[in-house]
Amino acid sequence: MATTDKLDGITPESRSGRELMEGVLFASPYLIIFGVFLLLPLLIGGYMSLFDWNALAPAESTFIGLDNYARLLADEQFQNALFNTAYFAVLTVPSILLVGLGLALGVNRDIKGQGFLRAIFFSPYILTVSVAAILWTDLYSTQYGVINYYLGMVMSNPPQWLQSRLFAMPAIALTTVWWLVGFSFVILLSARQSVPEYLYEAAKLDGAGTWRQFRDVTVPQMRGAIFFVIVINLIWAFQVYGQPYVMTAGGPGQATETLVMYLYQAAFNQRSFGYASAIGYVLTAILVGVSIANYYLLGGDNE
Repeated sequence: MATTDKLDGITPESRSGRELMEGVLFASPYLIIFGVFLLLPLLIGGYMSLFDWNALAPAESTFIGLDNYARLLADEQFQNALFNTAYFAVLTVPSILLVGLGLALGVNRDIKGQGFLRAIFFSPYILTVSVAAILWTDLYSTQYGVINYYLGMVMSNPPQWLQSRLFAMPAIALTTVWWLVGFSFVILLSARQSVPEYLYEAAKLDGAGTWRQFRDVTVPQMRGAIFFVIVINLIWAFQVYGQPYVMTAGGPGQATETLVMYLYQAAFNQRSFGYASAIGYVLTAILVGVSIANYYLLGGDNE
């Protein structure tokens, strides 16, 4: 091959350089978009987090170093928002995984109407967050909601879902599971259908029952998809904003205020853009840390 290249007047070095240039040219549209809309705002946000930022006159902003991050440690509202966000993630991420996996394994069976079931399970995901939130707000209504209408047949005092500090976040979590599970269902169904059937046949010959087949064949073969579903839903959970904003506005009594809601309030209500940038960086660090932890627990090469 090297002789042919030299006969053609093209050395291996020039060929690899040309391939590198072609690769850069093909990737340049994405690299430009990534740099302008993701990397540049990330760097600007980090810079702003070190200042008492004056949005109207940036040149007059005061450098305060890490004071914004130190302020977070003593900010009870930030701690409350962080707890609420973590609580929301605990409620939603395992539920979406388990429900999505259950639906995927059920639909994968040789039953009639598989296409119809797939469409039904996926259809809530195509709704916007505002539509899904308004729909479930009406269902939770204490005056005309369907849920309390039927609960009223078996109990005298049904819960005031969105007005209760105890039930508001679980109610929002249930809405989110219903809304987002379709995406995870499709990913997990695709992963299940890619598992070779001969593995199950071999497991049956070894005397494995349904549970052992699931534990020793299904889960290991679907580990990559399970890892992806967990990570993407964790990212969505820690970035939650629309559902609590529409359904409860962060109430009652800040019981459903999340990190992104507090970040928005700090930036646009309090005009503390430097402090809001610090909140954003802490949120980014949390997401990166959780993703890395999940990679080593589930996504890494454990063999």
